[in-house]
Amino acid sequence: MRIESVRSALACAVLCCLIPPMPALAHEKASVPEENVPGREIQFPDTGDRLTLSVDLHTHSVFSDGHVWPRIRVGEAIRDGLDAMAITEHLEWQPHLADIPHEDRNRAFEEALASLPEGSDLLLIAGSEITRSEPIGHMNAVFIGDANALLRRGTPSEPYDMRDYYVQSGQWPAEEVLEAASDQGAFVFWNHAWWQLPNQMARMTDFHIRAVRDGKLHGIEIANGDTYSPEAFQIALDHDLTLVGVSDVHNLIDWDYPPHLGDHRPVNLVFARERTVPSIREALMAGRTVVWYRNLLFGRERDLMPLLEASLAATGAAWRGESSVLELVLENRSDADFELVNLSPHTLTSGADTFVVPAHSAQRYRFRMAGRADEVVIDTQVRNAFTAPDTRAQLRFRLHPE
Repeated sequence: MRIESVRSALACAVLCCLIPPMPALAHEKASVPEENVPGREIQFPDTGDRLTLSVDLHTHSVFSDGHVWPRIRVGEAIRDGLDAMAITEHLEWQPHLADIPHEDRNRAFEEALASLPEGSDLLLIAGSEITRSEPIGHMNAVFIGDANALLRRGTPSEPYDMRDYYVQSGQWPAEEVLEAASDQGAFVFWNHAWWQLPNQMARMTDFHIRAVRDGKLHGIEIANGDTYSPEAFQIALDHDLTLVGVSDVHNLIDWDYPPHLGDHRPVNLVFARERTVPSIREALMAGRTVVWYRNLLFGRERDLMPLLEASLAATGAAWRGESSVLELVLENRSDADFELVNLSPHTLTSGADTFVVPAHSAQRYRFRMAGRADEVVIDTQVRNAFTAPDTRAQLRFRLHPE
């Protein structure tokens, strides 16, 4: 045997020892490491009469313009402690179609579903992104039964031209696509309404006004990725649309929202009666959401206040010795670092009107009072919680000191 052949044989033997055998099945389960980044899981308490579920309704995989396989999305969602997630591939924008040809637009959801680890309680929601040029823009339809019914596909050219395919597939009028989504009972929301505009300020159009009027458009993103739109927030309030916050992730979650640096994906906190897909859909249709983006919370007062009251509670109040100094213990049961402004006439001994209650902690604060009383009221403004673009929530603590 020639020396080169012996070397090749030895190399192959070594490689065979180093490379693990390929799985026999095409569908692998999403893997989740035993050790996770401390504090990575998104956690907010349930409110008095609802479950608080963390949901990401806008993600992508290689089946449109994302860069990972669907099972990676599932593993990430489990690590982030999500209750539910939707993989919402572009129907018309298919930049990987030459490399990953697929006639069935349900494939990403099916792959994700097949990759769920045994015993996982992550809920997966079927969805698709409807992609059109301005002024219509992009919309997600979730809780659908068949993504293929929302697409009249063009004929891929030879060689494949992604832009030509997008133009051909986008010829079907968006009004008719929304009708098809409505026939499937979809919850439809308007994506990053500010993204394609020169001044990045969301604005309502005739198309969207008609879609809302006809009951075909139900929500609007106010936070997407690393951007937030106060204009979109105001549109939601003016037109009774559900507030939506999403990651719209295309790369790895850990690249775009590094948890080791304390970051997290934007999500919807959905207030549902049960931890089921139908119950999440009902809550979204009813508009019971708060958006969690960076260290900010956005929601209608009716939804935000019960969350704040469940998240931040006075667990102790006592007079210090014989003085009229009140020691207050505030417990934060959420992921938010709450920034509070003292609105009461009582002054903090720290000398600051603004104080922070870190996430998942209990902190002591001392207030100088004019005198002792059986009941004390401390009014605060929550600087990082908004009920409207320019309106911060206010939280009252009614205390009965010992």
